[in-house]
Amino acid sequence: MPYILAIESSCDDTSAAILNNDHLLSNVIASQKVHEQYGGVVPELASRAHQQNIVPVVDAAIRNAGIDKSQIDAVAFTRGPGLLGSLLVGVSFAKSFAQALDVPLIEVNHLQAHVLSHFIKDCRTVDESNKATPEFPFLCLLVSGGHTQIILLHSHFEMEILGQTIDDAAGEAIDKAAKIMDLGYPGGPIIDRLAKEGNPDAFTFATPHIPGYDYSFSGIKTSFLYFLRDRLEEDPDFINKNKADLCASIQKCIMGFLLKKFEKAALNNRVRQVAIAGGVSANSYLRDGIQRIGEKHHWKTFIPTLQFCTDNAAMVGIAGYFKYLLNDFADISLPPYTRS
Repeated sequence: MPYILAIESSCDDTSAAILNNDHLLSNVIASQKVHEQYGGVVPELASRAHQQNIVPVVDAAIRNAGIDKSQIDAVAFTRGPGLLGSLLVGVSFAKSFAQALDVPLIEVNHLQAHVLSHFIKDCRTVDESNKATPEFPFLCLLVSGGHTQIILLHSHFEMEILGQTIDDAAGEAIDKAAKIMDLGYPGGPIIDRLAKEGNPDAFTFATPHIPGYDYSFSGIKTSFLYFLRDRLEEDPDFINKNKADLCASIQKCIMGFLLKKFEKAALNNRVRQVAIAGGVSANSYLRDGIQRIGEKHHWKTFIPTLQFCTDNAAMVGIAGYFKYLLNDFADISLPPYTRS
């Protein structure tokens, strides 16, 4: 029954968690507000904030779990992909901590961790501690600010990428739409909130015809930009007058595009269980959409709780636990990587 300390520092959230087997005992996240004024993550500021946060966050995770650091059996850490400066902070701390305790290191792929978050059993919540987990094979739509992939899982680490974006990620497209409308940062939650007050059929935007299960979102961004340019020439106050409808319409365009290909992939691969993961899986349209598709085809659907959608160490810990069972340990010389 190993106790695993997990560390996540791939972008702008410093997080540490303690798991006992697949049961989550604590999950502490320190977010960085400094980036809001810049409209996006500033890598240098992110790495500096990680240096300030890593020690208190790890200390809080251990204390919240009710254990002593001497009980930790392994240290799991996000090796990549992510921002190099941010990753270096987490990787360096994990190596030092593991050496000090003389316990093994476990390197974790950030994207795999998002997908495996469905296997976390949260001891802090009664309903979550005994929840059902996906059975293999199942299909997962991984959607975040930097990645969009349709993944067929044959086992915990046998992940077959059936389709992915050939340019921008879905989350990036949503954030760009928010930036064009000057809604603030991060744009995704703002668009989701305003969309609830709007008409998703008020406006339509072009979606590309990409073969297979791949995606492209650069054309949608361009379509949205040109649409607003033309309307603003007619009425400079067009965005303010139609803000909710614009948010609802662009959200439907992007999320509907995601779900259409995902449904096709699930049907063609004859899976009976489907899931979503990643930061954009917090989007209400996407969550409702996959639920509707599951009910239509009598599929079992798995939707992460909101706390496990964004970057967090709990998902790193569950991936680390499954690697621990395989004795898949990392050499201390392994460097972080920025891309998969």
